[in-house]
Amino acid sequence: MLENVAVVLLDGVHPFELGVVCEVFGLDRSDEGLPVYDFAVASAEGPTLNTHAGFSVRLEHGLERLESADLIAVPAGQTYAAREYPPELLDALCRAVDRGARVLSVCSGVFVLAAAGLLDGRRCAVHWRHADELARRYPQVKVEPDVLYVDAGPVITSAGTAAGIDACLHLVREEHGPEVANAIARRMVVPPHRDGGQAQYIERPLPRSRCDTVGEVLVWMERHLDEEVTVEQLAERAHMSPRTFARRFQQETGTTPYRWILRQRVLLAQQLLEATDETMDTIAWRTGFGNAAALRHQFVRSLGTTPQAYRRTFKGPEAA
Repeated sequence: MLENVAVVLLDGVHPFELGVVCEVFGLDRSDEGLPVYDFAVASAEGPTLNTHAGFSVRLEHGLERLESADLIAVPAGQTYAAREYPPELLDALCRAVDRGARVLSVCSGVFVLAAAGLLDGRRCAVHWRHADELARRYPQVKVEPDVLYVDAGPVITSAGTAAGIDACLHLVREEHGPEVANAIARRMVVPPHRDGGQAQYIERPLPRSRCDTVGEVLVWMERHLDEEVTVEQLAERAHMSPRTFARRFQQETGTTPYRWILRQRVLLAQQLLEATDETMDTIAWRTGFGNAAALRHQFVRSLGTTPQAYRRTFKGPEAA
């Protein structure tokens, strides 16, 4: 049972990523019937640390606080991708996993877990900007740069800031069920569930590229999800040959036109299931799937659940 949560900080920590973990696990929401965790923030490098934002924080706890934690979170830091880490911190993380605790990283906090050897042979998520460096420094780690978070047993890794929220809510959902996770998400005004395998929201996964030749087509596609389109039609709209358009689309979005539009249709279906009482046939028509059977098929393939089950989860049993 997840009851005791510790966040461990190094010099240069990003306050926002720290705040993500504090917001999910560190607030007392008992007045709403939500769980309260024994929560603390600990330092790995002395009682006073500098943050990336230019201010300092003074912490009461050192590494000894990790010994009793059921979950240890490592938020991102400015130089985490390049620096060395205190051996006593790495040892403490390994001991925690050995005794059954879980560890969670947000963004570049994954480098700390990799340095401790906790990711050897495991899949992990990381912000796409750090993926190449993580793979270079730790070749034994299976880096997945296109996903939001990965739950690999006792080790949970997440990509950027928002993906850290997703990973934390994923843990809450596992421990306490979807109703509790949804209630916390509503308090935070964030989507209650984004699947870990969902692609990171990156329109240009190649940071060295400055071109944006399919941007207008993407806007058009998003506004016409209910229409059937072909690569040839999209290429004509972009004033390219189909072959050139397909190559540029892959370069600038990290996926194919078919997969992009399929993902957008599923996302729109999720929104309609959560926010409206429209029938499955109506939602299927509005999202371009055509009929309820096709909607169900693609929904299950993408999210591992049915539209009806998804609606029950996020609107309550009466919605079905």
